[in-house]
Amino acid sequence: MDYTYQFTHAIVRQPAKSIIKGLRAVDVGSPDYSQMISDHEDYIEALTFAGVEVINLTALEKFPDGQFVEDTALCLPKATVLLRPSAPSRLGEVNEIASKLRKLFKEVFEIEEPGYVEGGDILVASKEILVGRSARTNTRGINQLSEIVTPLGHVVREVVTPPEILHFKTDCSLLGPNEILSTERLQSSGCFDGYQVINVADGEEAAANVIRVNDYVIMPAGFPKTKAILENHGYKVKTINNSECAKLDGGMSCLSLRMNLI
Repeated sequence: MDYTYQFTHAIVRQPAKSIIKGLRAVDVGSPDYSQMISDHEDYIEALTFAGVEVINLTALEKFPDGQFVEDTALCLPKATVLLRPSAPSRLGEVNEIASKLRKLFKEVFEIEEPGYVEGGDILVASKEILVGRSARTNTRGINQLSEIVTPLGHVVREVVTPPEILHFKTDCSLLGPNEILSTERLQSSGCFDGYQVINVADGEEAAANVIRVNDYVIMPAGFPKTKAILENHGYKVKTINNSECAKLDGGMSCLSLRMNLI
């Protein structure tokens, strides 16, 4: 079983009403809460359809960005690493999810100050873990992560997230053991040399953040050209409306922690 895209479980968190106060790189308006709840339900349905058991945690009103659970931890086959988001307002999210992860994993590690790493900058491929240095992830955090996971048999490679891109995975996703979905602007940085790369359609850069879950690719709705590209490459695609999370820089991967617990 390939742990990079074959999963048994996923953790999600119910959106809090306070999410309208969530962080955003550019203010394009506050999300509609009722639509976000509907999208959250559709997201859970898609994960379940793909064969995953979903653990739906309760909303965290005191943490507006708490729905974006991927930034709090890295889940590997034999261990989990509690990450350290860069925004002080998000640090408490890690403590909130830690107790659940400690029940699921025997080995739990932590990124410590002054390092910070967010899950949106981590792309787990079969041969290596690519971690994008960005405004949300620093070299000290990446070095700590490497020290933790190297004894577990993983290789970490630090790459650079272009400054106009918030998170590394804003512009890329893993599709298969050696296949990456990416925008041309990220691929042009050279970070995917040695991989097979499928580019999203021009003008559909926001479609680059998808999740491969078992036999399906779950992607945001509204990007028909990229959907057709993926289907032409043999992928089964399910689409989810993501208009409201996108207002908070959130994509498909941000909304869950995917893991293999067998």
